[in-house]
Amino acid sequence: MGSEAMVPEWASEPCIMGIDEAGRGPVLGPMVYGCLYCPLSYKKTLATLSFADSKTLKEEKREELFEALKGNNSIGWAVDVIDPKELSAKMLKKNKINLNEISHDSAMGLVDRVLKIGVLLTEIYTDTVGDPGKYEAKMSKNFPSIKFASID
Repeated sequence: MGSEAMVPEWASEPCIMGIDEAGRGPVLGPMVYGCLYCPLSYKKTLATLSFADSKTLKEEKREELFEALKGNNSIGWAVDVIDPKELSAKMLKKNKINLNEISHDSAMGLVDRVLKIGVLLTEIYTDTVGDPGKYEAKMSKNFPSIKFASID
């Protein structure tokens, strides 16, 4: 579910969002897509919190950051958990859907959910999935009023 159930007071301000995934897919478990969103005015503060790819952080630092985020009223979040059986079914059906397409659909679903609760998203940063230019174009086509950046 996520914190998207409550509309933040700052939702009508221009907001930014970051989207990333964790998981190994149908062989080793679910794919989990998550997003964090906040007012654009919070961007500088967010940059001071020492976030990095979780694989580069020690467990204690990840826990510290998680605790800081849980109690922070200046951010919102949402997740999409894609079950391994669903992944396999999509990848094995006659008109196959590859992992990149599934990933794109999950990211677009998160954006749509956050927009529907009334958050004014103006910038979105995503982890690169497939060709970055094609991914950004696909996202921009579906959400033309939002600036997208696909980052490795």
